[in-house]
Amino acid sequence: MRKLLPGHGASRGSALGRARVRLPHALDVAEQRIRAREVDEELARLHGAIDAARAEMRELRTRLHGALAREVGEFLDLHALLLDDPELLQGLDDLIRKGRYGADYALRLQRDRLAAVFRDMDDAYLKSRMDDLDHVIGRIHAHLHSRAIDPEGLAGEILVSDTVAPSELAQLQAQGVVAVVTSTGSPLSHSAILARSLHMPLVVGCSAALAKINDGDALIVDGETGEVVVEPSAADLREFRQRLKDLKREQRELGRLRSKPTRTRDGLDIALHANAESREDVAQAHALGAAGIGLYRTEFLFLQRAELPSEEEQFHTYRDVVLGMSGRPVTIRTLDLGADKADRTGLALRGEANPALGLRGVRLSRAHGEVFDTQLRAILRASGYGPVRVLVPMVAIREELLDVRKRLKRLARQLVKEGHEIAAQVQIGAMIEVPSAAICVEHFIDLVDFLSIGTNDLVQYLLAADRNNDALGELYSPLRPALLHLLDGVLRAGRRHCKQVAVCGEIAGDPAMAPILLALGLEHFSLHPSHMLELRRTIRGHDRGALLKAAPALLKARDRSGIERWLAKAGANNET
Repeated sequence: MRKLLPGHGASRGSALGRARVRLPHALDVAEQRIRAREVDEELARLHGAIDAARAEMRELRTRLHGALAREVGEFLDLHALLLDDPELLQGLDDLIRKGRYGADYALRLQRDRLAAVFRDMDDAYLKSRMDDLDHVIGRIHAHLHSRAIDPEGLAGEILVSDTVAPSELAQLQAQGVVAVVTSTGSPLSHSAILARSLHMPLVVGCSAALAKINDGDALIVDGETGEVVVEPSAADLREFRQRLKDLKREQRELGRLRSKPTRTRDGLDIALHANAESREDVAQAHALGAAGIGLYRTEFLFLQRAELPSEEEQFHTYRDVVLGMSGRPVTIRTLDLGADKADRTGLALRGEANPALGLRGVRLSRAHGEVFDTQLRAILRASGYGPVRVLVPMVAIREELLDVRKRLKRLARQLVKEGHEIAAQVQIGAMIEVPSAAICVEHFIDLVDFLSIGTNDLVQYLLAADRNNDALGELYSPLRPALLHLLDGVLRAGRRHCKQVAVCGEIAGDPAMAPILLALGLEHFSLHPSHMLELRRTIRGHDRGALLKAAPALLKARDRSGIERWLAKAGANNET
């Protein structure tokens, strides 16, 4: 029987397939005791399952390449760290050796113990880490019973689950899964961001999915509208086929925009910069006519290794990016480890009570002065090959920028004495992702040459809402008056002081947000290259002058629905 289930579109695209329902993971196992002579055998069984889970993640990593390997890598690294966590492993061993519990029940007890600790801390960030622990426990439990899914069995299927981990998505796609539907989640979660990079349709927050969808049901998933059709009718199938035709036509039309300017209807040129972290990203940005690299992430050099990258290795990496952009400016963000980025080098602290508010970004770099100096030297040396800008993440106070400026001057003098060719001037910028920086931008704008607004963290800190906490999915949204007023204030400050301001968070690549950003006066967008053509098309359809005139009405909106009404009106004007 046909059913239409509403959800939230998180990754565009349409898919038709058979449902594969995965019920929420729960270790619902009965208490099981073992005899003393069975302890060693049970320990061996458990350790074999843990080793199999480790091998599974290593195998997944070897199958991933390029930027995707780095995007998924941080989650695989975190899960690998959990599998090696002494508290988890020692607790399991003690439960089997001293408590004489079976491996299954020991796994459940240890999971519940850690969950209770996390709940008592009442911290949204640690709640998201609990999800990672559940995925790791689930892998171990599956291997205890050899329940790994046959990869061939998923081809052409749509996974229906309560949640999906970022580390799973690439594996699911490789196994032939064509779309994912979850009963919880946020369109701005890490999983959603990765799904968009993979071009895998994803619907989140479809609360009725697990109750209304059965294993084997035929499904049509629309990752844009968030609608899921169960057992589609003939009319639904016709509409689906038409949608696929429209999508192919749209892709052809977008392809024609590769060489077109990003210019509004009333003749204003808008600069589209690219977010990048690999050679593939840089090549794609160059081919699509990006104005430059607006955000080059350097974390991947640190995340997947046990030793720190040398100055020479970093220099060659940064130089290649500069050469790849053929004279267009490259903005290199200094190391932004910490919070949800687990590294093997030992730089980021483990076990912080609240990592999202801890030692991360420029705070972590300043705490490891020699490491920071090495990175800045490599960036300065790359500036001899083309225009380079330094972007400092997680700026909260003026003193942080003063320290970075002093370091750059000192290191520049060193490099010149050593005979290196560096640019006469390397611009420095601040990431605006902490509310204090946005509110008091006038207090340090004299120390920077440009600003870049990181809206992902800014929304999180402004609303005190972790984007990976499913319970806060509705709260975590850029469509909030508080965020718009902060953006407006930073953009106005930039204009007053003749400092370039860009937005580099997820909303910069979302065509639906373009009218808002244009209305607030944004002229520099920084986004993943894969979204560039679609955003270019959207901007070319808008009249910037009309949007600027409508900005006061936007800033008077008192809630999300008011902003959505403004957007609907802007969209209607775009179509006329």
